[in-house]
Amino acid sequence: MARARRYETAASSRWWDAEDGRWLPGGEAHAWEQGTDQTACGLSLYRSRLTRFPAVPWAEALPESGGAADAVRRVCPRCAAAASGRRGAHPGWRRTHPRP
Repeated sequence: MARARRYETAASSRWWDAEDGRWLPGGEAHAWEQGTDQTACGLSLYRSRLTRFPAVPWAEALPESGGAADAVRRVCPRCAAAASGRRGAHPGWRRTHPRP
């Protein structure tokens, strides 16, 4: 069985949350998998000058989550589609009676 991917957050800026005592993502948020140097949409973290947030799961960076997304202004739509995980819940279209 395939291993489920676990995405963290990479963002274009950061802000200090005094209540939690840690840096949180801000600006434009992207999904990022640890061990790689690129986002789920294919941007290079180094060349795009994105900051990694390994302690912030991708689900917390979404504005509707209300988690660590207070300063997130935009969520990358390509990363959101890649990290949504809807394919596992619904396998998609499949032919039931193929031609002989």
